[in-house]
Amino acid sequence: MNILNRHFLYLLTGLTIFWVSPGCKTTKNTDIGYKPLEKALLWEISGPGINKPSYLYGTIHIIDSKDYFLPKGTMTAFDASQKVIFEIDMKEMSDISKLMGMMNKIFMNDGKTLKDLVTEEDYKMIGDHFQKIGLPIFMLERMKPMFLTVFASGEMDPSGLKNGNMKSYEMEFMEMAKNTDKETGGLESIDFQIGLFDEIPYEAQAKMLVDAIKNSQNEGDDEFRKMTDMYLAQDIQAMVSMIGEEGSSTAGFEDKLLTGRNKNWIPLIIEEAKKGQAFIAVGAGHLGGPDGVIHLMRKAGYKMNPVK
Repeated sequence: MNILNRHFLYLLTGLTIFWVSPGCKTTKNTDIGYKPLEKALLWEISGPGINKPSYLYGTIHIIDSKDYFLPKGTMTAFDASQKVIFEIDMKEMSDISKLMGMMNKIFMNDGKTLKDLVTEEDYKMIGDHFQKIGLPIFMLERMKPMFLTVFASGEMDPSGLKNGNMKSYEMEFMEMAKNTDKETGGLESIDFQIGLFDEIPYEAQAKMLVDAIKNSQNEGDDEFRKMTDMYLAQDIQAMVSMIGEEGSSTAGFEDKLLTGRNKNWIPLIIEEAKKGQAFIAVGAGHLGGPDGVIHLMRKAGYKMNPVK
């Protein structure tokens, strides 16, 4: 499959708000029981009905190869686990027939095109941006704009995964699972994740795309670098603060795109941990905050301890 199929669709369906919209406004902290989290990407899960600990790991979906690292204890936790759980089961990304069936769902309905949603000036800016990274605008015209936002940053070379310049934690963990014959699973389906994009009107998606490209042009790749540095420092609390900045064009959609998903995952994570030791890898932006997975797991009566 070419870059507009497997790797492109992987990026689109593997997104979380942590990645697509670092400016997404999260719910303000009204939970007096919430305490800022320690700096850690790997957390041990224990509690009622769990015989042996499972593990929660916060990923960044794409990172420069030179920055890729695994925190202390990650391989020990991975090796101890019988199953690896992702946001979506990565086996689905190897099913070509399934991927091809998904391709139609990334396009807008009713014959809508990007040109219908933005000004002439913005359309030219978008076209120039994608031309620079080797994606002619005519190939992207009918795609839902939010899918394109992933390539708004100059850091996002579509061939980066293929040529080794970029790494995906999900793909690395999936390869490790294959090499050790571990079972894999997902908290959501591809269908569900793609459906999330349909919750946002095309006009709002187009505004997100325009804003993201303009921000990239004005600030270079500072935002991507800041997020990467926070990740390297394992500072998930700082990530929550960055994600929680005001003024996002996704305002009003946060519950469906982020907090609602976190809440949906809690019973699934608990169920997997009760079945046996599991290594659960989700975007790091889902971990922190009063509506983050770690605090929600604690509220459900489970211990979440940082592994250092």
